[in-house]
Amino acid sequence: MNILRLIIALLFLCFGLVIGFLNDSPGITLDLVFFTWSTTPGNAIILSLLAGAIIGGLTVIAALVLPLYAKLRSAGRPAKPDRMHKAPADRMPNDPGA
Repeated sequence: MNILRLIIALLFLCFGLVIGFLNDSPGITLDLVFFTWSTTPGNAIILSLLAGAIIGGLTVIAALVLPLYAKLRSAGRPAKPDRMHKAPADRMPNDPGA
């Protein structure tokens, strides 16, 4: 299974490199908020895909992983004494006689 994942990752890497090499036409200029960046379209495509993957990963971490980790951490704590319900020691919980 790990070899299959490695092969798929290498295929996507090669696909990205092919896109980068095929889009080596004259440079484009990206006017961003704080600076201007001149690059080729291939580099812009690859870097935008990388930025999207990073932003998507951070979104998943913030929206899913951190809340689930907090819930898991709180599940491992012992319950507070006022929330625990104990039956009296002299009778069983299902004892109809008392």
